[in-house]
Amino acid sequence: MSTVTTTGREVHLKSRPDGIPTADNFAVHETEIPEPVHGRFLVRNEWISVDPYMRGRMRDTESYVPSFELNKPMEGGCVGRVVQSLNPDFVEGDCVLGNQGWREYWFSDGTDATKIDADKISPQAYLGVLGMTGMTAWVGLNTIGNLQPGDHVFVSAASGAVGSIVCQIARHKGCRVVGSAGSAKKIEWLKNTAGVDAVFNYHDVDDVSEKLGELCPDGIDLYFDNVGGDHLEGAIDNMNDFGRIVCCGMISTYNDAEPKPGPSNLFKIIAKRIRMQGFIVRDHMDQQPEFTKQMSDWIQSGEIHWEETVTEGLENAPQAFINLFHGDKMGKALVKLH
Repeated sequence: MSTVTTTGREVHLKSRPDGIPTADNFAVHETEIPEPVHGRFLVRNEWISVDPYMRGRMRDTESYVPSFELNKPMEGGCVGRVVQSLNPDFVEGDCVLGNQGWREYWFSDGTDATKIDADKISPQAYLGVLGMTGMTAWVGLNTIGNLQPGDHVFVSAASGAVGSIVCQIARHKGCRVVGSAGSAKKIEWLKNTAGVDAVFNYHDVDDVSEKLGELCPDGIDLYFDNVGGDHLEGAIDNMNDFGRIVCCGMISTYNDAEPKPGPSNLFKIIAKRIRMQGFIVRDHMDQQPEFTKQMSDWIQSGEIHWEETVTEGLENAPQAFINLFHGDKMGKALVKLH
């Protein structure tokens, strides 16, 4: 049995953020790591995921997942290696996927850990394109949005972890794709690598609706919403009759102390017979085998591309999370621990 350190670090939520989180809302603690008991094994994290949805869990409100508790370690997607085991199904060196991020070590009995093959595909891909991020794009488009070949698709935050995969899945299905992003670098990647037909920089646009009218002369059949706000309002203005709006996230509102008024043009949903639906990807886990096979094939054939923004060190995980709300990252935000 390997010898491991007797202590490990973990990130706690020290206080609930008011607006955009700051470093003062978090604290790094060192805790003792005991030996595993029979049937359990110890995992040393190598990668953890930071995601915008975690902002909602920092509020003390009822939601589809419990709020993070104060002065206790947070959780989230993670990939690590088994370093000690008293479980015959998991041996030292196994690479596993779990949800005990924001810490260096965690214990499992196997019910909350999944073995992954880290030889053919980089292990952190299971936190992004081949994990819940990619599956969110897949479910949102196919199940919620009923994506059809030839659809005219608009994707907000198109260079983000989910948005970038949405764009490419839609292109694979023969759709025309328009996106929004926040920098020239992101726009270049979306056009030249992801194959998006048209992209605009929302920082340079005074009227999103007007810009969409220019870039989508034949209207929008499906809008994949990651932003909300003026993007949602602009999309509604330009939706075709019987269009579909997939509500995945509304990052423009996540740090608002008070809710902003909704779009002023919601009445158009009636006249245009638009279907607008939110979703939680974990409600659709029955689709994971189909998603995993298709996405693995695309990855192996080089037909899908993704970017990662990597931050080194657990102590820097809070800043990596805060950076999600400043628009500087490309693709999936990850923290590398070891």
